[in-house]
Amino acid sequence: MLKSLLISIVICSVGITATAQVSMWPILSLVKYKKIQDEALGFEVDFPIFDPELKSYDGKEITINGYIIPTDGYKSQKEFVFSAYPYKNCFFCGGAGPETVMEVVSQNGINFTSERITLRGKLKLNAQDLNRLMFLLTNAEQVK
Repeated sequence: MLKSLLISIVICSVGITATAQVSMWPILSLVKYKKIQDEALGFEVDFPIFDPELKSYDGKEITINGYIIPTDGYKSQKEFVFSAYPYKNCFFCGGAGPETVMEVVSQNGINFTSERITLRGKLKLNAQDLNRLMFLLTNAEQVK
């Protein structure tokens, strides 16, 4: 009986470990904002302040699930916006926050789909260029 119980616990814990995956979107939301005056624009803008946990991912390879928001038509995309939410709910159209989108650069291009996909690439945090998104995923590739 004890042996059966131990085997069941091991099987369950292996299954949980194999299927458990950390979602990156909640980690990306660990950002606060400070108002700063942008001299070029002539008004105050939100400047991102990244939490130390979020900073620990800067420059590291991550895997993230989301939706392609095309910026150059509906074809194979080498540069596009990736969103935690579908097009109609994304930051640009649906009122979600800027922490729910990232710029993606892929060497080979990723075919457009309206379905949720998984990408892997190197995360870069951006607090310098306020004309770009806060997050950039470089060398991105689709995970099958």
